[in-house]
Amino acid sequence: MQRYFVKHRANEDCFIIGEEDRHHIVKVMRMQIGDQIICVDPEGKQAICRLAEITDESVVADVVQWKEEISELPISITIASGLPKGDKLEWIIQKGTELGAHQFFPFSAARSVVKWDEKKAAKKIERWQKIAKEAAEQSHRAMMPEIMNPMNFKALLGKSRGFDYKLAAFEDESRNGEISVFSSTLKKMNKGESLLLVFGPEGGLANEEVQQLKEHGFGLCGLGPRILRTETAPLYALSAISYHFELLR
Repeated sequence: MQRYFVKHRANEDCFIIGEEDRHHIVKVMRMQIGDQIICVDPEGKQAICRLAEITDESVVADVVQWKEEISELPISITIASGLPKGDKLEWIIQKGTELGAHQFFPFSAARSVVKWDEKKAAKKIERWQKIAKEAAEQSHRAMMPEIMNPMNFKALLGKSRGFDYKLAAFEDESRNGEISVFSSTLKKMNKGESLLLVFGPEGGLANEEVQQLKEHGFGLCGLGPRILRTETAPLYALSAISYHFELLR
């Protein structure tokens, strides 16, 4: 059943769907009055709904049944990615959303080849948010991750103060055989707590960045014996987190 994140509810028993989702329902899915969809409100409440009215501007969907299901990770995961080349960040956002990430912090790292273009910022961020929305709907998420504006490294350190736990993936730790920091951190975490995971761009984090991360309370962790690409490492980490908190329990 098709799922939509809906910003507006007329009342407890009625959703009003507009903009691109109305176009998707009418023009792409070719739905008609009486067809059913799943609507998710801004608080993450989900309901099976029946299309009741279709106008030129919106679709009205009446609630048939509220759904009680858990599709979110029990802890909040934010992925901070050093700006990579090409469309790698789009891949991280799409797959990271499917795997349960709550937020994405793109940042300019010392070794980032890509330089952030403020003139193209609005369109880029709009595209990233659309990718996250579609991935969240496809994977039956109850919330849509937030994509923050790309920030510099200093701003990232400032943002890190609001998290319960903070880790940075550092390939030298993998080479040295470090296997405990990542897993031991997950074992300490409780439901509702937050974790910020920092990943460098191609070439990894610079030594001065690693030092500053340590000074700001980050633990350095390896992600197994193999060196992972910048677009692979966040997905590895999210998969391991899902296994630890959802499959093992």
